[in-house]
Amino acid sequence: MNKYELAVVVSAKIEDDARTETVEKVKALVERFGGQISEVDEWGKRRLAYEIQKMKEGYYYFVRFEADSTVPAEIESRLRIMDNVLRFLCVRQEA
Repeated sequence: MNKYELAVVVSAKIEDDARTETVEKVKALVERFGGQISEVDEWGKRRLAYEIQKMKEGYYYFVRFEADSTVPAEIESRLRIMDNVLRFLCVRQEA
């Protein structure tokens, strides 16, 4: 099992309930493919480095989890089609 960190930027234009639901869907994806979430870090609303879909701000979340090496590719393919997710990045953490 490898340790990973998934950074997700969620749209700032949606309501709090929809944003919470989006983060719960991301966590459910990790668990569905056999990942074990150790920590979810919410950074809150931050200014983006550049505009994405005419938005200047987004909510940042960092999900740390342990999983097999095939899991990040599965998660990324599902995140790509989620409407409220502006950007995401999954990186492997060194031991």
